Amino acid sequence: MSTATQTPEARGKAPAGERAADWADGRLGIYGLAKANMRKIFPDHWSFLLGEVCLWSFVILLLTGVYLTLFFVPSMGEIAYDGSYVPMQGVLMSEAYASTLHISFDVRGGLLMREIHHWAALIFVVGLFFHMMRVFFTGAFRKPREINWLFGFTLLLLAMFTGLTGYSLPDDLLSGTGVRFMEGAILAVPVVGTWLQMLLFGGEFPGHVIIPRFFVVHVLLLPGLMLALIAAHLILVVYHKHTQFAGPGRTNNNVVGMPLFPVYMAKAGGFFFLIFGLFALIAATTSINPVWVLGPYRPDQVSTNAQPDWYMGFSEGLVRLMPAAEFVLFDRYTLNLGLLVPLMVFPLMMAVIALYPFFENWVTKDKREHHIAERPRNAPNRTAFGVAWLSWYFVALVAGGNDLWALNFDLSINAITWWGRVSFFVLPVVVFIVTRRICLGLQRRDREKVLHGRESGVIKRLPHGEFVEVHEPLSREELYRLTAHDQPKPLELGPAEDENGVPRKVSRLERLRVRLSRSYYGPAGQVPKPTAEEYREITSGEGHH
Repeated sequence: MSTATQTPEARGKAPAGERAADWADGRLGIYGLAKANMRKIFPDHWSFLLGEVCLWSFVILLLTGVYLTLFFVPSMGEIAYDGSYVPMQGVLMSEAYASTLHISFDVRGGLLMREIHHWAALIFVVGLFFHMMRVFFTGAFRKPREINWLFGFTLLLLAMFTGLTGYSLPDDLLSGTGVRFMEGAILAVPVVGTWLQMLLFGGEFPGHVIIPRFFVVHVLLLPGLMLALIAAHLILVVYHKHTQFAGPGRTNNNVVGMPLFPVYMAKAGGFFFLIFGLFALIAATTSINPVWVLGPYRPDQVSTNAQPDWYMGFSEGLVRLMPAAEFVLFDRYTLNLGLLVPLMVFPLMMAVIALYPFFENWVTKDKREHHIAERPRNAPNRTAFGVAWLSWYFVALVAGGNDLWALNFDLSINAITWWGRVSFFVLPVVVFIVTRRICLGLQRRDREKVLHGRESGVIKRLPHGEFVEVHEPLSREELYRLTAHDQPKPLELGPAEDENGVPRKVSRLERLRVRLSRSYYGPAGQVPKPTAEEYREITSGEGHH
């Protein structure tokens, strides 16, 4: 064989790609890391795609955001517009607003990128919200995933504030109104409010530095924090393994599904292009945030129908629900309760849902690891609490657009406001009670299905003349799914005296814990699962149909 036709192996040298891989593996340990994780098993369920929607929306945000950054000018310096959009020619505006018009009308693909970026931001927050609700209602936040739950919650908060800063960058009349609203909320903080306002705006509103500062926060600080949280979140998902729904062969000690490589990676890659294509289709056909219609921001003007994006709408709703009230302390400090109270309720609403996993763990004293997701009906208190919180959020969200509801449905804005004030306190209680009863009713139905089977609609007459409906027995898989959940026993206070006959002291906090535990796991909190003896007795008896 001639030298020209010899293969690398024949010459005693490995191919260049293999040599490069060996060099990298010797320094980074890539092969060992990939071998240990590329065959990681992931379960398959449609609800798990919510997390992928969040991940790929964030990737699309980064890609489109980099493109927009190349052309955006984060400056509040005033110029006269001379671009191609004729209605705005000669109008005084900030360089930030002018560059937004330039991106929209003069940069190739600029308007499409703006639209994709804005829609991706909205759907990113929507995906995060629904993903967290899926985790909440299935109990996927339980040990060992409490930290990952907090990571996800923090990511939601960062996404909301990233959207707020990005929404404000164009410096149009709508976003400027939102910044003005934010400045008023800052000024409502007692004692230090004016100092915080001067620190953030660099002087009196609107100042000349708020857009450049928002730009740095929006493109550098918040995305960096979010990227770190997403990486930590995914690492913990791999480390703890993914939760899975109950089914034959699925236990706390295994995962039934497809390997990360090549199956899951191929599906995830295809899902990314599907989401990107969907975003592009929505952006190309449905306009959002047409800043050229609104005009540049001026402190003496307010755009009509000014509404924030949906994820910040409930914060404005809290302000609209709160009656206007002010108090002056020591003839010096003004307490604007119309803004101060909503500022206190806003973090309270978020903290309630964020800290619930730790409250449930305290009530139940459950120290076990959980890798099987629960059906919401099998945790009535948790499900009722979550739906009640959503109703709380919904009331504030509706109140944030009370003017639009009044205009579009010919209603009284005062009636809507008072409905919101009453419902904010009453509706969550009603929703909690109703949802809990629905969950218990669904548990009773599951119990009947396990014992008697599924109704077939076929009527049969017995020899003694009785008419009965024939029930179809459930499959083994269905029986397992309906009976696989745990039903712990409620906590007990224990004996009144210890082994020496000395009365035991039980704190009020412990008594409260036991009472709450009974509401979770007592007779009123769960319907007992059918036992194997009950199932055999019914299915083997002549009275079973």
